[in-house]
Amino acid sequence: MSKVYVCMAPGMEEVECLAVVDILKRGGVEVETASMGGGLEVTGSHDITVKADSMWSSEACDACDALFLPGGMPGTANLTEHAELGEAIQKFHKEGRLLAAICAAPSVLGKYCCLEGKKATCYPGWEDKLLGAEHVEDGVVRDGNVVTGRGLGFAIDEGLELLKILADEETSERVKKEIQHP
Repeated sequence: MSKVYVCMAPGMEEVECLAVVDILKRGGVEVETASMGGGLEVTGSHDITVKADSMWSSEACDACDALFLPGGMPGTANLTEHAELGEAIQKFHKEGRLLAAICAAPSVLGKYCCLEGKKATCYPGWEDKLLGAEHVEDGVVRDGNVVTGRGLGFAIDEGLELLKILADEETSERVKKEIQHP
């Protein structure tokens, strides 16, 4: 079974995070939410507090098949400043493991040179942070081992795309039908 490590930084966009987590869990993918802050409770950009499964751990992250970065502000800035996360992102990229980010968070992948020569999307206004990427305006973009999403309105679609990769297309379609997504 595939496992996804979800990085929950203070100031994250709560729904982007939880929609993707929900879709993956419905599809049978193991998910570990990790707090990037000072405790298990992470307060998002809209003052909604969510309890993570664990605190950030480089070892736990390394044991996963995929890494997901929700956007939001100042969540994206907090992810950008987390040195150990940067090392993990670079390692995942080098090994061809799945990296996913949504909204402003694809900029973190850009900072660590994971978008070179790839198509990617992001929240409007963050295009210049997609270093090395060809920006496209699609809601969700998959290019090799990187999946990016434009913003909250595409969180379900990003979750379904990740489910196609980590499970299979049939599972993704089943979940899509179950949640009544068009």
